[in-house]
Amino acid sequence: MIATPVIRSVAIVGGGFAGAAAAYHLAARLPHGTARITVYEPRAFLGGGLAYDTEEPVHRINVPAVRMTLLPGDDEHFLRWLADSGTLADDPAATTADGHVFARRSAFGRYVAAQLEPLLASGVVEHRKARVRAVAPVGDGRWRVEAEGCSTLLADVVIVATTHPSPQAPAALARALEGHPRYVPDATVPGALSPIRSGDRVMIVGAGLTAADVIAVLDAAGHRGAIAAVSRRGLRSRGHHLPPQEPFGEFVTSPARSARSLLRRVRRAVAEAAAVGVTWHAVFDRLRTQGSDIWRALPVIEQRRLVRFLRPYWDVHRFRIAPQVEAVIEHRLAAGTLTVDAAAIVGVERQETGEIAVRLRQRRDGKTVEKRCDAVVVTTGPGHSGVLRSQPFLAGLATAGVLQLDTVGLGIAVDDSSRPLAADGRSAQALYIAGPLARGTFGELMGLPQVTEHAIFVAEQVARDLMRADGMATSSR
Repeated sequence: MIATPVIRSVAIVGGGFAGAAAAYHLAARLPHGTARITVYEPRAFLGGGLAYDTEEPVHRINVPAVRMTLLPGDDEHFLRWLADSGTLADDPAATTADGHVFARRSAFGRYVAAQLEPLLASGVVEHRKARVRAVAPVGDGRWRVEAEGCSTLLADVVIVATTHPSPQAPAALARALEGHPRYVPDATVPGALSPIRSGDRVMIVGAGLTAADVIAVLDAAGHRGAIAAVSRRGLRSRGHHLPPQEPFGEFVTSPARSARSLLRRVRRAVAEAAAVGVTWHAVFDRLRTQGSDIWRALPVIEQRRLVRFLRPYWDVHRFRIAPQVEAVIEHRLAAGTLTVDAAAIVGVERQETGEIAVRLRQRRDGKTVEKRCDAVVVTTGPGHSGVLRSQPFLAGLATAGVLQLDTVGLGIAVDDSSRPLAADGRSAQALYIAGPLARGTFGELMGLPQVTEHAIFVAEQVARDLMRADGMATSSR
């Protein structure tokens, strides 16, 4: 008598890029018909998520399309899709004068969705358009997944691939401006900037990639008022050096054991690169590709120092802005309608007229100045310390002792297999974290190539678990 094969169940919580990539690559590593992959994502399609589910035409991918792909080893996969689907023809502004393509972010979301479509059509992957309320162990090695408006699912494996938590506004802003019609605590919410009028004086808290997007969106909408971007260090995201150059430097041979020594090595590499006509961009490209090894060679106390003191400098050099967005910012700076200030917010008062008075302590001299504005937009980046409160199911798992924050405050503590670590140091079984929430252990998990590689890594771990349970060998389609 031939035994009926067991069809395993895998639940993926979060269907943005990390979750979609995990589903795609897991399906490719399992024999057909051996597992059903259910992705919980309230958005209309898989692969968009916070980054790529946007209808703003000025929201552009911040790297050339030739470096964006779901399939490592096929760097031009997305670029070919842009051409074959007609998307590139519909967006002539995507191509720079020297032939580099910086597509709209929405295009990449549609590209990922197109790769998942055959798996959805065949039933290998199911998309449940719902938010997960709770994930809990049921005692037999499986997990119970409860979602809004859906039947309960008993999963053999759960992959958590949710996005970053929302920004955490400075306390003074949140207290003083709650309910103000032109206070925007989270600029990533669709339509969040619509209350801002064309002549409003706008203060943007933060000066990184999200701030650049805000400036571009306001400019495209006809805003011509003054914009002041304020951050503690006054750093803004840099642009690209598009002529080809190879990554420069070496950081994993005898790796640095302290944040200070790493900083010295980076500065030395930048100087050496400049001496041979290579820009700093190439040094940071090498740092990006070696980021995980660099990070894991540092003791925890040095990782914390790096996050506290050096991460802002890393972010503005690592995460560059598209030339189209850079052109808007440079134009506004030259016109005097944009300033970038290094200062800390020390007080906020809401005036009866609707004006907002913000007191700033300037970094360069410590003096306090007051600036008046009509709107405030928060772009400070994810509030990592609030990740376990950002989703009800994460809060439930934390309360049950299944997972905890990592030791450097970037996300969830995981082991070398990307399984959550409990307070007692034990790893959760059949539960994985995919994507940026695992960066406290794996380091560089913000750029798309690194997120893709990590999604593949998690898919391979899960495939091995399932095949081992069934006494089978993993395969790849």
